[in-house]
Amino acid sequence: MSYLNISVEDEKQPAGANGTSGDEAAQTAAFEARIERGEKIEPGDWMPAAYRKQLVRMISQHAHSEIVGMLPEGAWITRAPSLRRKMALLAKVQDEAGHGQYLYHAAETLDASREEMIDALLERRAKYSNIFNYPTLSWTDIGVIGWLVDGAAIVNQTMLAKGSYGPYARAMLRICAEESFHKKQGHEQVILMAQGTPEQKAMVQDSIDRWWWPILMMFGPHDSDSPNTPTLMRWGVKTKSNDELRQMFLNQVLPDLEALELTVPDPEMHFDEESGNWIGGEIDWDEFWRVIQGDGPLNADRLAARREAHEEGQWVREALTAYAQREAQAAHAPSTNGASNGAGGAHA
Repeated sequence: MSYLNISVEDEKQPAGANGTSGDEAAQTAAFEARIERGEKIEPGDWMPAAYRKQLVRMISQHAHSEIVGMLPEGAWITRAPSLRRKMALLAKVQDEAGHGQYLYHAAETLDASREEMIDALLERRAKYSNIFNYPTLSWTDIGVIGWLVDGAAIVNQTMLAKGSYGPYARAMLRICAEESFHKKQGHEQVILMAQGTPEQKAMVQDSIDRWWWPILMMFGPHDSDSPNTPTLMRWGVKTKSNDELRQMFLNQVLPDLEALELTVPDPEMHFDEESGNWIGGEIDWDEFWRVIQGDGPLNADRLAARREAHEEGQWVREALTAYAQREAQAAHAPSTNGASNGAGGAHA
């Protein structure tokens, strides 16, 4: 059964909107009681079809984001300013590929095939994070991505590591551990450049000015515009809402930016003494939805690169399939060594 009949419109459709039978209602009640007790749901357990579909949507989107996310930083591997930075960036891009593999495997435990997921991405029936549709124009962009983009991802992924679906939560634990190194590398790069020459600090500030709003969009639409959120939180897939996560991120990074005498391109950003939160202006949600619909700066380029890689890798997939078939045939073929030895013994 395919659970990948998904599209960008799914973001606006409430989870679990269909009616249920009496038996299914009882199963759902038992399922939700397990989640309330803090139990993990495993692949062989009963789960509502809407739970399964939403998980496939989320996990495959997350996997696609890791794979597409290799492209903006990969473009700077050959232009890194030192061997040390090149090695670190190579390792980071390699990590992102591994994260994609963990997540595709997690989605496969829900009966989604790798081929279906990849086809959905290449045919624009599935999404990936909007942030990767923006260009990396300078080396300081790499530091800002490492510190702030990966930092925002960690805020979200730490929450997902506490989620109700076992394979996804366990994948998040390993991914978060590796992402923490990426964040530290990026933070170090930003600190060094911000404390360098005036030209270097200006480069860092320019990167922050360009990436700030897309980073805040990473957490998704306002809770009031995200009809999936209440059901996903009731089912334990998410344990915090989009707006809660966005606020956590703001409260984490604004003091650090101030310490480096760096600013964000939001004249309304201020610290609210009463709530203890940093509060800023409104995100351009028209841009958010426009990029989701495919009209971002680099949407077409990113998908073209993935299609090219997929086509160029066809011979590898075919070779692996042929090898697996040959090994399977060899494993089931009758042994001739035993028969020869037996005949020789009888003759003697």
